[in-house]
Amino acid sequence: MDLRSRINVALKDAMRAKEADRLSTLRLINAAIKDRDIAARGEGEDGGVSDAEVTSILGKMVKQRHESARAYAEAGRVELAGKEEAEVKVIEEFLPKPLGEAETEDAVDAAIAEVGADSIRDMGKVMAELKGRYAGRMDFGKVGAMVKARLG
Repeated sequence: MDLRSRINVALKDAMRAKEADRLSTLRLINAAIKDRDIAARGEGEDGGVSDAEVTSILGKMVKQRHESARAYAEAGRVELAGKEEAEVKVIEEFLPKPLGEAETEDAVDAAIAEVGADSIRDMGKVMAELKGRYAGRMDFGKVGAMVKARLG
């Protein structure tokens, strides 16, 4: 079952179970996916958003909510920070399991070998390879430093 179908099934289940907060978050996810569908049609693409793009959208949503929760917590709005963190938990149900530290290092080494990278100039190629394979499964901010250290 593709990611979009899983989200829709979860949405229907949340409706049946009358889980208002979960339902609200799932509707936000669907709205973000539909927005991307509409943008893709405007660019002349057909067929809708792929699972990789949905994963990317979900990753951005998680990042936004973490930032909002931090801002709310700093402002003393604990109840709003808690709501944002609850939304993160719902969104993360649909994201692939993140790679561990050792798995990430192995993936970086494999990408460097496959691309044939031997200097820092090849960093873009390595990062593109990793993003294509592991979108939503690794923190590319940390991975960028790891690739730089290995190539530099």
